[in-house]
Amino acid sequence: MNISFEAQKTLKRIIAELNLSHLKPKQKSDFLTRIEQGFEPLFTQLFPLYGERYDLHFHLATLFQAFADFSTKRRPAKIKDSDPNWIKSNKNVGIAVYVDQIADDLSSLIDKVPYFKELGVNYVHLMPLYLAPEGNSDGGYAISDYRTVSPNLGTNKDLKELAAALHKNGIRMVLDFVFNHTSDEHEWALEAKKGNLEYQDYYYFMSGQEANEFNQTVREIFPQVRRGSFTYMPEMDQHVWTTFNSFQWDLNYKNPAVFVAVVEEMLHLILNGCDVLRLDALAFVWKEKWTVCENLTKAHNLIKAFKACLDIAAPEVVFKSEAIVHPDEVNKYIGSDECTLSYNPLVMALLWESLATRKTPLLYSSMERSFTIPNDTAWINYIRCHDDIGWLWDDEVSGRLGINGYDHRLFLNQFYTGQFEGSFAAGVPFQANPTTGDCRVCGTLASLVGVESAINSGNELLLEHALRRIKLLNGINFALPGIPLLYQGDDLGVLNDDTYLQDPDKKEDSRWVQRKKLTESDFTMALDASTPQGKIAQLVRGMIKVRQENTIFAADEFELIHLNSEHLFGFIRKTDDQRLLTIANFSEHPIFLDGPLSRYLHCNQAKDLITNEVVDLPNLNIIEPLAVHWFIN
Repeated sequence: MNISFEAQKTLKRIIAELNLSHLKPKQKSDFLTRIEQGFEPLFTQLFPLYGERYDLHFHLATLFQAFADFSTKRRPAKIKDSDPNWIKSNKNVGIAVYVDQIADDLSSLIDKVPYFKELGVNYVHLMPLYLAPEGNSDGGYAISDYRTVSPNLGTNKDLKELAAALHKNGIRMVLDFVFNHTSDEHEWALEAKKGNLEYQDYYYFMSGQEANEFNQTVREIFPQVRRGSFTYMPEMDQHVWTTFNSFQWDLNYKNPAVFVAVVEEMLHLILNGCDVLRLDALAFVWKEKWTVCENLTKAHNLIKAFKACLDIAAPEVVFKSEAIVHPDEVNKYIGSDECTLSYNPLVMALLWESLATRKTPLLYSSMERSFTIPNDTAWINYIRCHDDIGWLWDDEVSGRLGINGYDHRLFLNQFYTGQFEGSFAAGVPFQANPTTGDCRVCGTLASLVGVESAINSGNELLLEHALRRIKLLNGINFALPGIPLLYQGDDLGVLNDDTYLQDPDKKEDSRWVQRKKLTESDFTMALDASTPQGKIAQLVRGMIKVRQENTIFAADEFELIHLNSEHLFGFIRKTDDQRLLTIANFSEHPIFLDGPLSRYLHCNQAKDLITNEVVDLPNLNIIEPLAVHWFIN
């Protein structure tokens, strides 16, 4: 079949059916130009999914009428920075926040915009803020209405005003696009419960036998919550697909009506002024029996179809991938036709692995295989996030280094939950699987690197080591190609907060240990340079300032350099006339170099951008314990 010919033929038929009478002449002209350019890429991705559906034409017509209607809607004033290649800028620094944990609501969050600007942040990710079930809502990721802001946070008007305030200050707004599932309180789910067959087809309902067949191959994500991936509905005598919590129902994208309906919800998110949409749990969106139901080919077709819709409706908005899966699979979601930005869970996990082992071979080997991505895309690099740390790496890579993946993960879990003798960490286990012994780790940056343990013990040397670890991790994160992302509170050095254990809706979810409600005292303490929190805040701000003042941090060329010690990690970023060498020592001991660093920078003197000191490279023989340097020629 000639897909291009069929696409053009279908487009002509759809245009003839559209009601464009409400569009002004320029709106109509721009709209027709966009759909003529964007229809074939969209049709190419939808045909493998729905080509055999008799009603595909109807759904396409519905979709394009939604695009036409969207083109007449007003959005908050856009950000002044119109550089289409903004993702590469050294000015980029992000932060992820829960609205009601850094402020009280959307209106009061506007008062935090000066703080973001002073910190150097120009990219703010607002964690889910839409209507969700009372009590446990998986941190807001069980959405009951994509079009209604949670009443405790404000209104859609408040969100648009926040977007305008952020944009006025040169800050992009990021929202979550939770498109794998809805809550069981969403109107689609409520209609399904009533027996409405149209909406039952929006989800996966099946018999117990069929659910058991699927469970033989799918992975358990929250084994402490519910075994398997289904929840029995006694009132319907059927099982519904729930990959995560029982109140989060997976959407059935084999039904094209679901695709169209969710695109319409996406357009509403864009109307609120977002610049980036984070695609939550995107690896799970397509299901096929006798597969693991993750990272399937048609999942990529589906995401590329969403991206084609985005390019038609709002080409200035970009997708960010959240694929916490095998490294080879993470990279498959990254591309100009899929996700322009992507979380980098591999580097996050392996920075912590290197910190525990004091060794860097697994970090090196994994980055050599998986760090390179297309030039028109960028990583979102982070040390911590709202979620747990999962030990993601390719066991083939670790096996070649003589590391048993299963045993090593057990070690890391024990180390970061303080169960391993000599551990500096005060993390908390998350979702331990009683069958496999697997679990993940939670905790704030400061508690995981040893600040909490050092304060409790009163040991000044341990505290110094903990602070150096924070400097080391941030020194690497801010220097890597991509956009560095902070998590709320890690810029202030906050410690674990165990008050969640007193809340019956949170006590079973240890991720709340790092989701602390920030108070004025947290911000005040961070201003006192005599406290650990003040020292952490000072070093974070200092590194951001240096990064934003030096365009070398926007350099495209990146090269890992192998040094003489398994404790050292280094890389170079370079332009035609400038080189930046980042070098870090993951051990608590000084490491001797086997030769001058001048061979990497092609000069004998370099400035360390972190300390602002000029260094004589031929005479630099030692990298101090837990030290990190940014040497520039």
